[in-house]
Amino acid sequence: MNTWPILTILPPSDFNSYWSIVTQILILCSLLLLANTIRRKVIFIQKALIPTSIIAGFLGLGLKYLLNNALQIQIDGAFLVTSDFMSIVTYHMIAIGFIALGLKGSEKIGKVRNMKQVNPVKSGLLIVTTYMLQGIVGLIITIIAALVFTDIAAYSGVLLPMGYGQGPGQANNIGLLYEGAGFVGGRSFGLTISTMGFISAAIGGVIYLNIMIKRGKIKRVERTDANKPQLTSIVEGSDEIPVVESVDKMSVQMAIVGLVYLLSWLFMYGLTSLLGVLDTNPAGGFLTKSVIPLIWGFNFIVATFVTILVKKFVKFIKKIKLMKRTYTNDFMLNRIAGVAFDFMIIASITAIDIEMISSLGMIVTLIIIGLVGALVTYFYIRHITKSVYKDYPDEAFLAFYGNLTGTVSTGISILREMDPNFETPASYDLVAGSTTAIAFGFPILLITGFIYNEGWYWLYGSLAGLIVIFIVFYVFLMRRKINKPTTNQ
Repeated sequence: MNTWPILTILPPSDFNSYWSIVTQILILCSLLLLANTIRRKVIFIQKALIPTSIIAGFLGLGLKYLLNNALQIQIDGAFLVTSDFMSIVTYHMIAIGFIALGLKGSEKIGKVRNMKQVNPVKSGLLIVTTYMLQGIVGLIITIIAALVFTDIAAYSGVLLPMGYGQGPGQANNIGLLYEGAGFVGGRSFGLTISTMGFISAAIGGVIYLNIMIKRGKIKRVERTDANKPQLTSIVEGSDEIPVVESVDKMSVQMAIVGLVYLLSWLFMYGLTSLLGVLDTNPAGGFLTKSVIPLIWGFNFIVATFVTILVKKFVKFIKKIKLMKRTYTNDFMLNRIAGVAFDFMIIASITAIDIEMISSLGMIVTLIIIGLVGALVTYFYIRHITKSVYKDYPDEAFLAFYGNLTGTVSTGISILREMDPNFETPASYDLVAGSTTAIAFGFPILLITGFIYNEGWYWLYGSLAGLIVIFIVFYVFLMRRKINKPTTNQ
């Protein structure tokens, strides 16, 4: 039992709740810099391909428990690092990152070798069938675990594709949804799965790279200054606004992302208000209990949809000559997305409440679901990439395995260890597949919104639905007729 007294530091005269927010943001920045130093100086960490944001996240988790639990330092009654604030950062950063990526134009990175690029439908089906398989495996594990451990929700296995397949943002959002449904520690359960996913991405990626290197199938090419593109050609295209005018070009990019997110919030607010009026049950029916939380939980899906509408509107007003210059810049939007995803990962790990997952049932279930999830994902993606991506199976495996155990940026990071200049179409397949996967992945998103309802038929009906959809999508994925490759020159 902790015997340390609570140390309350008297706040300065101008201290308020806003300072608490700013302080935690500054702590996140400091953690990122410290983690970057550790990764550069500690060779075995660098070779393990562990992202800097993952290291920073674990540092943040340790710092939180040092300050809050061990030392119990408070300023004006508030802890310096709180799980609630870190959860908020995770929630919003995923939407901001997807908006930034969605606003990009048709940027191409590197020179793609003369290879047959796989149809985006195939790549989308690969991503979604992996979601389905992860969901099936996760549910089977937690259904069995719930029979043994009373603190495990039988439906919580669906958090495996949320944490592995979609990353910490969705693991956090759906975990919070399940906490509201009665699953104590649901957020920490989901965030722990996503953290295990990042570790699986690093370990699996390193193992695969080393196997391929020993077999002579991979030649790791180091990036040099000669490979770096000229900055001026990236940040200031011929029809784009200047880098510095009356307002900085990066400020414009951030403002556009912010505007799209505001429009997304207005859309979600209006839609959920309408659904609340249409719900026939005054005490809260299916729309109020299932659909509305799902809309707010999948804020990044709504944000992506609004981003597409904004791009079409901008294209229209440029067509009718109301806008003459291009205000977005792919390079800068990539940087905004990178910042958003980095801070999302740091905050998501820091937000984990260890005491919520300290029971024997939670620990055993998480270990099993993490290990089995990693193995199933590894071998399934290897099976598909060998069959579908015949011209570049190794590069495709690294990209999709990294993505489906972490995030898109994780997949790109692992891919760069083998294909630093993106000379194969693997990076394009990953981006294009992520876009088409939004449409194909709707069933599993819908299932997460009602699987936790009372009644055995919701749980087992969802599991049966996932199995049926997986089989159908797998058949289409392996059919040759829908694979109409194109050649990138």
